[in-house]
Amino acid sequence: MKHFELKPDKTNLTDKDYSQISLTNLNNSIWILFVLSFCLMMHSCSSISGKPASEASTNPPNIILIIGDDHGYPYFGFMGADYVQTPHMDALASSGYVFTNAYVPDNHCRPSLQALMTGTLPIVHNKAVDSMVQSRMAAMRFDSEESRKKWEQDFRHEAMQYFETIPTLLGAKGYNSFQGGKWWEYHFRNGGFTEGMTTGWSEEDRKNGSTWFKQFMGGDGLELARATMQPVYDFIESHSGNPFFIWYAPELPHYPFDAPDKYYNIYKDTDMTESAKRYYANCTWFDDGVGALVDYLKENGLYNNVVLIYVNDNGWEQEPDQEFRHDSLRWHNGGDKGKLGINDQSFRTPIIVANENLISAGMDNETLVHSTDLFATILELAEVQDANLNDSRSLLPVIQKEARNPREEIFGKVGQMRSEEDMMGKKVQAYWIRSGDWFYSTNLTTNENYLFDVRKDPQNNKDLKEGNQELVNSFENKISEWRAKFEKE
Repeated sequence: MKHFELKPDKTNLTDKDYSQISLTNLNNSIWILFVLSFCLMMHSCSSISGKPASEASTNPPNIILIIGDDHGYPYFGFMGADYVQTPHMDALASSGYVFTNAYVPDNHCRPSLQALMTGTLPIVHNKAVDSMVQSRMAAMRFDSEESRKKWEQDFRHEAMQYFETIPTLLGAKGYNSFQGGKWWEYHFRNGGFTEGMTTGWSEEDRKNGSTWFKQFMGGDGLELARATMQPVYDFIESHSGNPFFIWYAPELPHYPFDAPDKYYNIYKDTDMTESAKRYYANCTWFDDGVGALVDYLKENGLYNNVVLIYVNDNGWEQEPDQEFRHDSLRWHNGGDKGKLGINDQSFRTPIIVANENLISAGMDNETLVHSTDLFATILELAEVQDANLNDSRSLLPVIQKEARNPREEIFGKVGQMRSEEDMMGKKVQAYWIRSGDWFYSTNLTTNENYLFDVRKDPQNNKDLKEGNQELVNSFENKISEWRAKFEKE
């Protein structure tokens, strides 16, 4: 793996630095040049936060992974939606490198978040967990079918602990790590975090459906940004001497759309539907949390040595003229082309990698990126070597203009989609591919397939498969090859 080198600090030596060199006592001009050169070298090797060179040389940058929850890719100012107020995300985007053609592997959150943590596709992750379940159960005896099902359910809830994750790999480099926000893997320790907000549930919680489901999604972690930022600040303050990694995944703009009046009032008198106003208010609420985090980093002299990375968990559809409040299914899940759909917007997200000293700013509208690529990107930032990258590819060579697009196409499998009968969706077997300007999907369960030109038709309104049979056949063949690679026994 190629090392990622920090750019030298370009600020001048301070008066204090110069006061430590008594030039009047140096009579030899060669000695003067040597001392000055040495001081400049030591200063340029110092960390941006002002630590001595001896510390900085062993401390790679801090990293914060910011994860939007049901934040549709169009609904940011920097993506062109000037009707949504996201000033802090816009500022982050303008200071960093933005990939506008990035994709998550699934149309709902848990598989996408697992892929972020492990760098593995859901299809690979699920097969690995299935194998673990089968091998362990073969050596066990159960009193009843009920006890067997409970054991399997509990194992699947905690299976993340058996994977190499970002926190476990960074831990070997001296990183401390913190989990805050959405987290489906029972306890923060299952992801290898040293600290966190999600600590599992009790049997009593499990018996209470609504309480248990909140614990299942993240428990106290769901308070992040909606109610408090203090756990993140406390973690940073207690680990200022070591590099840190933070999983910042507030449940925003996710339902419930209950943003405080200070956010709702921004949209109150606009010419939008009520559901649009409520959703965009939550988007601004999320944005304000990012702003608070950035302000904290700046106020404490940490901002210049933190790489901030943004990605969403899945798509969402909420246009200004769409009203969903009368429709419980869509009020909770957005329009059909987003979450639990099989459209370009169901999987697409912007990805931002930002640090003004480490990352050159830019807007990349061409490179195809998979969210699993953040796994390899974060490990390269931290100079972690010899990790199993699976299908993850570092984005740093693209950002640094050392390489072109590493992916010609993005593939995905869908196991669940929108259903009028079940709020949580129905089981399906479907596949999709993004190739060039095309988005193609095929649903084996419903026997449907669609072809869209995402440049001309980003909302996938006009199916173009008629008249493009050769292209459809090509995509079907590519999907078959992809399935043969990942679905083989």
